Amino acid sequence: MTNNTGKNNGEVQIIPDKYRILNGSWLKLIAVVTMLIDHVASVLLRDCGITLISIAGRSLSLYQAMRYVGRLAFPIYAFLLIEGFLHTSDRKKYGINLFVFALISEIPWNLEHSGGVLYSGQNIFFTLFLGYMAICVVERFRGKKQVGYLLMLLLITILIRADYGCAGFGFIILLYVLRDHKLLRAVIGSCILPSNWIAGLAFVPISLYNGKRGFIRGKFMKYAFYAFYPAHLLVLFLIKLSLGGY
Repeated sequence: MTNNTGKNNGEVQIIPDKYRILNGSWLKLIAVVTMLIDHVASVLLRDCGITLISIAGRSLSLYQAMRYVGRLAFPIYAFLLIEGFLHTSDRKKYGINLFVFALISEIPWNLEHSGGVLYSGQNIFFTLFLGYMAICVVERFRGKKQVGYLLMLLLITILIRADYGCAGFGFIILLYVLRDHKLLRAVIGSCILPSNWIAGLAFVPISLYNGKRGFIRGKFMKYAFYAFYPAHLLVLFLIKLSLGGY
């Protein structure tokens, strides 16, 4: 992976190079940890009554705080998707991997959400896969053909009820189109996703990215990063089931 620090197409970086301390591996870990915190709250702590702070009649519960932390995960995953698209040596294989893990994750996703093998929505890997296909379209096609393919992918996103829906799909395209305009990307991106400014906080670690791959290297670590998603969903399902849930 090449280093993208310094100036990009005449744009001065907002964060000086010396403060860009996060490589791709650290961003992956932040995405995984914040996602895990979010899902633990969603699955196991929904009825938790613990209040962390209360000021002027307004309170913040443990459940709410953990869900807020979880809002950082998707923007970082989407950013890493763009980086993967830009730097992979085999874009076809990259897309296939996303689709395969979308299929692998579907049963754990359904179990975690409904306690059964059927659920109306589709997991985040489908959103990432459809977003990946969209940026392939943006790069390869122009004019009416590009618009037609993008509308088709958007329709699929809506019909299958992919996680984060139209907002997630559009957010991925935005990150790609504005990849060389970081401040504008952060401002508009923060307005697209649910929770707005909370999700927008994900651009803080993203802005500290130094363009380097980091310590997560090799096929085993790469696929372990993918596999964590369905694995942790299945574990959370089993924990909730053992506690008498569903």
